[in-house]
Amino acid sequence: MAIHVVNEARRCLNCKVPQCRKGCPIQTPIPDMIQLFLQGKTEEAGQMLFENNPLSVVCSLVCDHDKQCEGHCILGRKGAPVHVSSIENYISDSYLDRLELKRAENQHKRVAIIGSGPAGITISVLLAQKGYDVTLFESRDKIGGVLRYGIPEFRLPGSILDRYADKLRQLGIKIRPNTSIGGALTVDDLQRDGYKAIFIGTGVWRPKKLGIAGESLGHVHFAIDYLVNPDVYQLGDHLAVIGAGNSAMDVARTAIRKGVRHVTVLSRSQTPSASAREVEYAVADGVEFLYGASPVELTDEGVIYQPMEPDEEGNMQPVGEPKLFPCSSIVISISQGPKNKIVSTTKGLETTSHGLLATDEKGNTTREGIFASGDVVLGARTVVEAVRYSKEVAQAMDEYLQTLE
Repeated sequence: MAIHVVNEARRCLNCKVPQCRKGCPIQTPIPDMIQLFLQGKTEEAGQMLFENNPLSVVCSLVCDHDKQCEGHCILGRKGAPVHVSSIENYISDSYLDRLELKRAENQHKRVAIIGSGPAGITISVLLAQKGYDVTLFESRDKIGGVLRYGIPEFRLPGSILDRYADKLRQLGIKIRPNTSIGGALTVDDLQRDGYKAIFIGTGVWRPKKLGIAGESLGHVHFAIDYLVNPDVYQLGDHLAVIGAGNSAMDVARTAIRKGVRHVTVLSRSQTPSASAREVEYAVADGVEFLYGASPVELTDEGVIYQPMEPDEEGNMQPVGEPKLFPCSSIVISISQGPKNKIVSTTKGLETTSHGLLATDEKGNTTREGIFASGDVVLGARTVVEAVRYSKEVAQAMDEYLQTLE
């Protein structure tokens, strides 16, 4: 691995106008990182990465690099781009355990972070570093949110998130696992107990339905539920995955690893919406694809679908009669939305027409002192986008807290 990474780093042209950095949503200083690494200054490179992106090691594994940094590398125009993700992962993973996060002088102000996904972890770190007393509330037993319970272990090992948890505690952040705000405790309770600012980063955990008959049948499941704990599902030998995004690839590849012999992804369009790399990995794992298949009903025998073909303008149109795709189980993976537990127990929080929390550009919700970012605001997006936006929200929260006595 080290030899491969060094060789990749040597391929970098150290461009004066680095397109790789322009392609990164969080503007990672990629050429600087590579040059420090080649000079033997790996620790400095690691420090720079984490200062720019507290979830650097995570993003190095799960970002859509083909569309971002690597997709913009000029070497990729005529050949293979520099494998930036491998270099960043090597540096940030080796540096994570040596990372020393320092607190500023104690502000003596409590901040509550609801949800420990990408947004929650990012804001916890940034505000704790500024000296605030941060408590992180997580509804499950371990931190990570979608990082732990929505991304398979083979893509993002849970041990990385355990290491992050250690760093959070070293920074003075208190973690309350198995605590769901909107249940026994409400936002009002938090404000009663002296939390001067509250951040909501609960993600999107309500699966979206197809809206067709058969979705309540016993062999039909939703992707976001399956990925939380795939070991409790008995899917049989033939699985149909409806949807062709990255989550669908995660479901398909996980099912293969859990012993399902035949996995087929049903896509309404002619091209999957998942990243090209994830599709390639799925094919390598043995996943098959059925394109132009629009489900119309789910039955005990399988998926009844309407064949679709593109017209002259490229729009998908039905052709022929519906067909049956036989299978033993079905997983629906067509995105998800937020649960309404916090909104339903908190007065003054408005939502959008899609059920997402309504905020301004700085993350302010419609109730003073309550902020939000991440998927619960933006919908299901990428980890790096959540981190980028959360950095701005953390700054807004700090500015707000500074106005309070």
